[in-house]
Amino acid sequence: MKIFYFTGTGNCLAVAKLIGGELISIPQAIHQPDLVFKDDAIGFIFPTYGLSAPNIVLDFFEKARFEADYVFAIGTYGNYQGGAVANFKKMAAQKGIHIHYGAHLLMVDNYLPMFEITKQIALLPKKKTKENTARIVADIQRRKTNGYKASPIVRVLSKALAKAHPYEKFALGYFVDDKCTKCKTCIRVCPTHNVTLDGTIQFGSNCTGCSACIHLCPYNAIHLKSEKSSARWRNPETGLKEIMAANNQT
Repeated sequence: MKIFYFTGTGNCLAVAKLIGGELISIPQAIHQPDLVFKDDAIGFIFPTYGLSAPNIVLDFFEKARFEADYVFAIGTYGNYQGGAVANFKKMAAQKGIHIHYGAHLLMVDNYLPMFEITKQIALLPKKKTKENTARIVADIQRRKTNGYKASPIVRVLSKALAKAHPYEKFALGYFVDDKCTKCKTCIRVCPTHNVTLDGTIQFGSNCTGCSACIHLCPYNAIHLKSEKSSARWRNPETGLKEIMAANNQT
């Protein structure tokens, strides 16, 4: 089984690790010369940004070819799932790929312009993240199928919101304070080479909206003017080096 995942703060990587198999980071795989993948089972795990799958996930899926007897898609989200998995499933169908099993998984919402991280962590028991993760893992191990879908209104709204949100320029609103030591962690966790060091840390216009650079800075030195939280999040089941390995392409 091959699992293709994209992770910023570790949520999707944590889920992928529990399912098992060969874990393949999308930011790494997207640059391979041969984008043809075959296995008995293939899965996709991605976060939900603006009610949709991140652009890097959609770009990779569009470019690559996949062959498997069983295909699944899991979208993690923090508050509202939207049509991320349903739209991904429709996109797959247009390529002749049937998604046998789809699910959304409610986790910590790390979107700093809207949510306070400590409150999000406190909500985890109510979100039943562990229980729902265990259920999804068991379903996939049993090769369960379902007819996952979202209403047409939700799917259209999700597509419209994804197009309206300029994630590519999201990081241009970040700023670095004097706690920065130029350790380059932000550069190493960025999946799109959007962070550079030129005397000071610089952010470009090729952001995918994961906020890994903010959340994983060891010194809490990167901020967003409109952030609702000074606290940061990394899934405790994942290590910083794991995320660096998944997203660093140099």
